[in-house]
Amino acid sequence: MHKDLVIYVGTYTQPIKFGTGQILNGKGKGIYRLKLNLDTGVLVEDGMVEEAVNPSYLAIDQTKNFLYAVNELKEYEGKESGSVSSYKINPETYELTYLNTRPTGGTDPCHVTVNNSNTHVFVSNFMSGSVCVFPIEKDGSLGEATHFIQHTGSSIHKVRQTSPHAHSLTFDNENLRAFVPDLGIDKIMIYETDFTNGKLITNEIPWYDVKPGSGPRHCEFKGNYCYVINEISSTISVLSYNPANGLLTQIQEVPTVTVPFEGENTCADIHITPDGKYLYGSNRGHDSIVIYSIDENTGLLENVDISPCGGKTPRNFGIDPTGKYVLVCNQDTDNIVVFSIDQKSGKLLKVSDYSVPTPVCVKFY
Repeated sequence: MHKDLVIYVGTYTQPIKFGTGQILNGKGKGIYRLKLNLDTGVLVEDGMVEEAVNPSYLAIDQTKNFLYAVNELKEYEGKESGSVSSYKINPETYELTYLNTRPTGGTDPCHVTVNNSNTHVFVSNFMSGSVCVFPIEKDGSLGEATHFIQHTGSSIHKVRQTSPHAHSLTFDNENLRAFVPDLGIDKIMIYETDFTNGKLITNEIPWYDVKPGSGPRHCEFKGNYCYVINEISSTISVLSYNPANGLLTQIQEVPTVTVPFEGENTCADIHITPDGKYLYGSNRGHDSIVIYSIDENTGLLENVDISPCGGKTPRNFGIDPTGKYVLVCNQDTDNIVVFSIDQKSGKLLKVSDYSVPTPVCVKFY
């Protein structure tokens, strides 16, 4: 008997101007719900779409009772701000019930996450370069923001790095610190977490400087190693992590495009398999997924393969909780491609393809 896995997909629903100057015409209707057959890797539709405005990134809390979605906007209720919305998940039908929306205090929120203890939601505002913290109420709705942090600075790229652009927030394994890659200032900002008061406190070592012009976007932790995907330079930085003081130290840098390529490329997302053996990164332009194996003793990466993504402009992607499949959101070809993972090599094999308009984020229930 096969088991189906419920998946929520975030999309762009309106035109949006990116940091590159490109304007994308979002064609989605909101948050889509699909089911993945874990035996075959086939995706099927699972009910109505929850209408929402530019829900470009999603997060599900640890209890799986609630879903949170950014609304990637430059204006909300007449002010320069995006917003974040909360939904209750019906555990039997998986339908979403809208709860409330809060302004994020900054423009184009592009990432949302929930801490392990389910007390707060953390939003990264890309265009204005800030982070906002919201308490989760008992009913799953969002309270008024408890903390707001505005980044400052710039870096060397004359188009992409004239101001801060916070792109994501990731906790270390113990949720003791939060790490915010800022593409605009070439820094990973480091904060201690205070979940009692819903605040982020500047760490003793306040940031890590990436190589100028890299444009850090997302990071993933495995043990005492942090893996950072750099959007502008198309590289992955491997950093050792000292949990005693938050110190990050680079031990390796590898390319995300591992074959000859003369076109333009920017990176998007990075994920590690549940067993910690393999790391994947998405390339927009080369339109591929790079695959590295992780040395369990040193944390260093060794290239395995690079696989076509099955579409154009792969954004966020997800590895299902069983570690069997990778689902890639191809923004500009309106499709989600399912790849099976070869458990012995980490290589990817395309198994199915499903049409979703302007998909940019996939989360597993």
